[in-house]
Amino acid sequence: MQLLEYTLGELLEKYAAETPDREFIIFTDRNLRFTYSQFNKRVDQLAKGLLYIGVSTDDKVGIWANNVPDWLTFMFATAKIGAVLVTINTNYKLAELEYLLKNADIHTLCLVDGFRDSDYINMIFDLVPELKNSQRGNLKSEIFPKLQNVIFIGPQKHRGMYNTSELILLGSHIDDMELELIKENISCHDVVNMQYTSGTTGFPKGVMLTHHNILNNGFAAGECMRFTHNERLLVCVPLFHCFGSGLALCTVITHGCTMVMVENFDPLMVLASVEKEKCTALFGVPTMFIAELNHPMFNLFDLSSLRTGIMAGDLCPIETMNQVMQKMHMKDIIIVYGLTETSPGMTATRTHNSPEVRATTVGFELPNVEVKIVNPETGEDCPVGEQGEICCRGYNLMKGYYNNPEATSKIIDKDGWLHSGDLAVKTSDGFYRITGRIKDMIICGGENIYPREIENFIDNIPEVEAVEVVGVPSKKFGEQVGAFVKLKSGSKLTEEAVQEFCRGKIAHNKIPQYVFFVNDFPITASGKIQKYKLRELSLQLLAEKGIEVI
Repeated sequence: MQLLEYTLGELLEKYAAETPDREFIIFTDRNLRFTYSQFNKRVDQLAKGLLYIGVSTDDKVGIWANNVPDWLTFMFATAKIGAVLVTINTNYKLAELEYLLKNADIHTLCLVDGFRDSDYINMIFDLVPELKNSQRGNLKSEIFPKLQNVIFIGPQKHRGMYNTSELILLGSHIDDMELELIKENISCHDVVNMQYTSGTTGFPKGVMLTHHNILNNGFAAGECMRFTHNERLLVCVPLFHCFGSGLALCTVITHGCTMVMVENFDPLMVLASVEKEKCTALFGVPTMFIAELNHPMFNLFDLSSLRTGIMAGDLCPIETMNQVMQKMHMKDIIIVYGLTETSPGMTATRTHNSPEVRATTVGFELPNVEVKIVNPETGEDCPVGEQGEICCRGYNLMKGYYNNPEATSKIIDKDGWLHSGDLAVKTSDGFYRITGRIKDMIICGGENIYPREIENFIDNIPEVEAVEVVGVPSKKFGEQVGAFVKLKSGSKLTEEAVQEFCRGKIAHNKIPQYVFFVNDFPITASGKIQKYKLRELSLQLLAEKGIEVI
């Protein structure tokens, strides 16, 4: 596959010229539709508005919002003027936002009024009290000296902030030629986006991604699904995450097709939007597909237009994959595996792979990407069938962590290989199977136990909807197996029944010592299950029962 050499702005302009009337973005819940031509004109006006208020090349523009209609307008506008869009997790609270504003050197912050239980407006006023008494564009913050502007994404007015409508009007004061001259100096190898890792170990780090990184990764994923310009992709994953603003957006923009947006994930809205817009593709993490499949109104919707999609972000239960392919008509669904640091994909299954391969592996290398398995202790290559750490090298590797060369050198070695921290096995057929995280591995009495193996086994119990296995501290063994089980609606199961199901079928030390029944799992805003919180919860639940494990 020949690598693309476009910038985000160049691709948008290409399709705005070639297919001006094709729909690019649809918000079906409010019947808001942009053709490629309409969207490109709005982007240009916003880009000039950003120039007017002093945003320039290499400035960091933070965006703290759910999937509102102008999220992508800001992404393309910053891309056209060479600024770097810094995506901010919608679940962040004050301390996390303060850290990111400082660490990323945010010049301009764009935000909505809030998300779930968080009031973003009051939070930014708490962090930057000077904002209430500052004229727009003249902010002087003692704690954040680099912060110059705050923009409200929407028509409402707030003290010290610009809003989107004003910026678009201000853009008329900038000559078109000024924007054209800036665009001429932007390279596809420039950083266009910074995404902060979840920070489950240490402080979050800013992953610097280029146009070349994300566009080629999106194009490769689209080719794996046999995408054409006629696809209509429903996007319900958050745009602040690499799955949304990387994989989903870039699959669409590199194939000149249409994206149907859902502002906040809601399984009913997803199902209704697929039917209404006759979507051909759907992206999501496993927890999203499980929520859709188990929605009580699932059978009321016609999903027959669906053909393909991507399941990523976490390991997929085999039964879930089978149901998605059969009940949701997604015969051509693929799995993409990778990290934010790999833009995000490094491997993928293909539509011609058997259902079994797509349910049990993450496929093989994307074009122009090298992948290998190494012994995490010796660094030597592992033979086929031997478990080790999965590593990759290629165009998709991030430019590095922002202002953190030490952390960059820890994850990317001197030969250019990125070490994922994930455990995997390469099969004799050339497919990769993820077996767990190095840090998630349970060490029980000196023996390594991999949670995924136990999860796959317990998932065969008919009453189980989902299961997550973690290590529970043990004075005697160091760690023992704990299983968190979510039951299907109306089902009943006991701890002893789960253990009995395992007895005699898997090794004794893999049988869960503890079984906890839960209604839901703690997840990140992008839908990933937070195993470290389950470990914490296990201690709390055992303490309530009077069981002391540490």
